[in-house]
Amino acid sequence: MPRRATKIVATLGPASSDPALLEAMIRAGVNVVRLNFSHGKAQDHIDRARLVREASQRAGREVAIMADLQGPKIRVGKFAEGKVMLEPGAKFVLDASRAEPGDLTGVGLDYKELPRDVKAGDMLLLNDGLIVLTVDAVRGEQVHTTVKLGGELSNNKGINKQGGGLTAPALTAKDMEDIKTAMSFQADYVAVSFPKNATDMAMARQLCNVAAEQYGHRPGLIAKIERAEAIPLLEEILKASDGIMVARGDLAVEVGNAAVPALQKRMIKLAHVHDKVVITATQMMESMITNPVPTRAEVSDVANAVLDGTDAVMLSAETAAGKYPLETVQEMAKICEAAEGAEHVEIDADFTGQTFSRIDQAIAMGALFTAHHLDAKAIVALTDSGSTPLWMSRHRIRIPIYALTPKLATQRKMAIFRNVRPLLMDTSADRDTALSQAERHLKARGIVQTGDVYAITCGEPMGAPGGTNMLKVCRVG
Repeated sequence: MPRRATKIVATLGPASSDPALLEAMIRAGVNVVRLNFSHGKAQDHIDRARLVREASQRAGREVAIMADLQGPKIRVGKFAEGKVMLEPGAKFVLDASRAEPGDLTGVGLDYKELPRDVKAGDMLLLNDGLIVLTVDAVRGEQVHTTVKLGGELSNNKGINKQGGGLTAPALTAKDMEDIKTAMSFQADYVAVSFPKNATDMAMARQLCNVAAEQYGHRPGLIAKIERAEAIPLLEEILKASDGIMVARGDLAVEVGNAAVPALQKRMIKLAHVHDKVVITATQMMESMITNPVPTRAEVSDVANAVLDGTDAVMLSAETAAGKYPLETVQEMAKICEAAEGAEHVEIDADFTGQTFSRIDQAIAMGALFTAHHLDAKAIVALTDSGSTPLWMSRHRIRIPIYALTPKLATQRKMAIFRNVRPLLMDTSADRDTALSQAERHLKARGIVQTGDVYAITCGEPMGAPGGTNMLKVCRVG
């Protein structure tokens, strides 16, 4: 069992769809596999999900599957030559009514609402901010602009507005169909692109729950924070979600690169306060798309996200389309482990001034406190829903948390929790039998040995969700 606490999310794509390679990536440390619904058809995702489940079975490690919805296509249309070179000072028209392919004078829009969302003086950032256009005037369906920062603009590149303010809904008709597809293979998490507020997340949850009902499944929901408008509403979005993704690409374009590091820290902290999970994403190991080793700056970036307390770090094109998918995962795992070794643990300070109104939450905190002071080898949580291990994982502690659950869906869901190692165990209805079963399970896996101390939490009666009400400290006989 790896001692790494930070989890790794890897995106599946053409570069990583070989079954043997995917199995090797899971063995090397992938905990969550992301399926990007911006590419491919429904059947492709169904096939890939099966590929993931089979590879994880061969590797002997359960991983979570995250379905990442495309969200609104806020993009330019296509060009006759595939691309144009825009020179600074040139005039360029974004035309929602244009049907023919684009040229040096202008281009059509996939996003037809743009003329209603902008006014003279607005700044439009294309292709992740590499091209900047200033809006001169809006005439009917046409947005007349002057090129401020030029460069190559190719087919279907994204459009952002500086400071945010594009009205596109977070969930499109395509997303609604994709949710049905994702639920057909019981994706463990659904990531929602461009949510603006809690209502967007509530709608996504409703759609997911309806689509998943026939399978008796309930996915976790991740809000991707990539719009300027989402920042002031971060807390309400967090409360309506199971976690957030710090989507640094689009977010940086809307709020400016310089604002992102501080926002990342704030989001991670806030997620912890609200007992939610957090994924840090975008360009973490970007240079490894073409190089076998990361840059020093990338190593620092990943390490800093770990030191900020992120649950997971994410790889996108690095594993989906890069030359070195396996090596990227191996490097990332090494960086996470090294950074965790330098972490400062202050468990006592975490509880100062804290109040717990729920018994199960108080038990979870008691287990952390006790295990820390007794230098226990492990913390064990017998859990049905995964709530107790989630609460425990919001605090930094060097002692691994083993979450034993009889439910496969819960085991997979917990794969993303920081410092939690989910194991499947058929916990008996009798408490004493379950506790001795748990110890045998840990001994068999070499997690504890004779003389070791560990803390264990469970609920009586056994198997009642939200019923954790017991903490026991044991010495292995």
